Amino acid sequence: MGDGDPAGAGPADAKDPSREVVSTRTLHEGRVFDVLAEEVRLDPQDGAPVLREYVHHPGAVAIVALRETDAGEEVLLLQQYRHPVRALLWEVPAGLLDVDGEDYVAAAARELYEEADLRAGRWDVLVDYFTSPGGSDESLRVYLARDLTDVDGDERHEREDEERDMPTVWVPLDAAVAAVHAGRVHNPSAVVGILAAFSARAHGWATLRPADAEWMR
Repeated sequence: MGDGDPAGAGPADAKDPSREVVSTRTLHEGRVFDVLAEEVRLDPQDGAPVLREYVHHPGAVAIVALRETDAGEEVLLLQQYRHPVRALLWEVPAGLLDVDGEDYVAAAARELYEEADLRAGRWDVLVDYFTSPGGSDESLRVYLARDLTDVDGDERHEREDEERDMPTVWVPLDAAVAAVHAGRVHNPSAVVGILAAFSARAHGWATLRPADAEWMR
């Protein structure tokens, strides 16, 4: 793995603490996320507060599990029913950061074990993103997991609810990219992770960041 950005330095997002939050109200307190209403002064110098409503989310991690075969790299996809969109979606393993103080890589390893019966010997960061920054503060990190081993049958996690009967498939990375471009894959972590893995491979994996890289969230 190399360091740096082969394409050269580009723009960089940054937190902006100068926007004063005048008030905060909880409109809805949910099992996974809350809905907040905040009055915020967008003009730090002179301006009346404006109202912004958004989903407050604990954040999440997703995992592109990559295995090497004689025919090339393959990624693991899981099919899961997502009720808000009334659809069966092909996704990469993922889960909430809902354990206080849990290390991010440990959370990713837990999800890979629970959803895919896999462990990984190597972890790198592929990409970070905000899922919907106009309406949610959810931040998501996508890891690349390699050097995979199967979990023995007796150690496998007992899955429940939507996760109980999730079909799994190993897909050649190039075919997964084609599925994204053809509009056959819609889950955001799968779309972002697959394309990021394809890009990282094209750069000889030089764009990968350490598993403990700084994360703006």
